[in-house]
Amino acid sequence: MSGFSIVEARGIRKEFPNMTAPVLDDVSITIDSGEIVALRGPSGSGKSTLLNIIGCLDGPTRGTYSLGGRDVSTLNRRERAWVRLHYIGFIFQSFHLISDNTVLENVTLPLYYAGLGRDEREGRAVELLERVGLGHRMKHRPAQLSGGEKQRVAIARAVAGRPRLLLADEPTGALDTKTGNEVMDLLLEVHAAGSLTLVIVTHDSEVAEFCHRQVFLRDGKVITDGSSHAAHA
Repeated sequence: MSGFSIVEARGIRKEFPNMTAPVLDDVSITIDSGEIVALRGPSGSGKSTLLNIIGCLDGPTRGTYSLGGRDVSTLNRRERAWVRLHYIGFIFQSFHLISDNTVLENVTLPLYYAGLGRDEREGRAVELLERVGLGHRMKHRPAQLSGGEKQRVAIARAVAGRPRLLLADEPTGALDTKTGNEVMDLLLEVHAAGSLTLVIVTHDSEVAEFCHRQVFLRDGKVITDGSSHAAHA
């Protein structure tokens, strides 16, 4: 770990209309560059809401959030979209692949929006798909893939833009244990190769043990924040 804080959230409060209690209440968290952090807690604890704020998918009602030293807590939707495109990669439990696109097209799409030329887009996507073991599936569509293969495509897409921060929301939740372990191994390889910071929302204690730290939330508050016993330092 470098010691440089890529994520600094202070006093984060998040309220939604028609809800009597805030989803997040005075949450503060710091994540260093290169760390792997698990966000854990029961359903409704606020962990996915916190991940959305860290990922600039949403902004806090109150509090400050700095990403890589820049205050992003007051950005508008267009500005947050720019930050997501250039600094953050996302992996979701339900994969979020475009069904009508091929595997290759799914991985190249964010690179198109980032302004890369066709040759560079496709070259980078082919390299990543070969790295995740799907070089032979590039012309297939998502419906022709297994769950583990879909998640591998999603990982390749998430890192195609060479983000500094990679966010995963229950990345193994839809997979069997063996496939989930393979996906976690791949995430660790991607993390090491790209010097990424990785934040994972998970209910799975085995997945959390891969992380350097585990942050537990309950009722919108951070309850504990400490090292994992089996952290890969």
